[in-house]
Amino acid sequence: MSLNDDARIALACLDLTSLNDNDDAAAIHALAAKADGPAGRPAALCVWPRFVAQARAEAPAGVKVAAVANFPEGALDTARAVADTRMIVEAGADEVDLVLPWRALQAGDEAGPAALVAAVRAACPGRTLKLIIESGELKTPEHIATACRIGLDAGVDFLKTSTGKVPVGATPEAARVMLRAIAGHPRGAQVGFKASGGVRKVTEAALYIGLVREILGAAAANPQRLRFGASGLLGDIEALLGTGGAGNTAAPDGY
Repeated sequence: MSLNDDARIALACLDLTSLNDNDDAAAIHALAAKADGPAGRPAALCVWPRFVAQARAEAPAGVKVAAVANFPEGALDTARAVADTRMIVEAGADEVDLVLPWRALQAGDEAGPAALVAAVRAACPGRTLKLIIESGELKTPEHIATACRIGLDAGVDFLKTSTGKVPVGATPEAARVMLRAIAGHPRGAQVGFKASGGVRKVTEAALYIGLVREILGAAAANPQRLRFGASGLLGDIEALLGTGGAGNTAAPDGY
């Protein structure tokens, strides 16, 4: 595959994201406008729950809307996570990106995080649920694998690397552990992988496209099985495809 091919796949699998503390209606309007660019449209817009209705109204045809729950802290607070999720669903989002209580897991509590994920899964039937495991903070392959198992057993649709709000986001090493967990699970053929946190160039996205093809199979390099959580990546995609992007534009807050 050429780098241009990887750029087209990355765009089709892109969750164009704005999760800045100072986001407002103008920022979401600008995000939606970017989703109708000359190179094509991304898979989804990813926003704060309070902006779901606006994003839904302004997103180009065919572009899904995702919003974050229990974000970014990943607290062991099931009531809050479920309330976030219900707000997202009622506002019309297609997808929920949920932060796992990774600190609780790191401290040895598997049951609490598992119960929270199961409760959120029950609160968003029919919606795509992506579980953010914060792989850069979990650090060890063992903790990452346990986080993946919790999500897979609870019925999530994607495993996602990072909130983008911590020093270490997506890494190929963590991606391998996550992809192998997906491939080895009974539900694996229905589950995807999302690389988020620090993926800003097509050459970086290409690494994850290659890993997905290697571990999940060539047919998995599509929006149903692969996503990128980013905003800055779009500029590099458009620059590479010659459609007027700025190229290598880094987004705020690690995205």
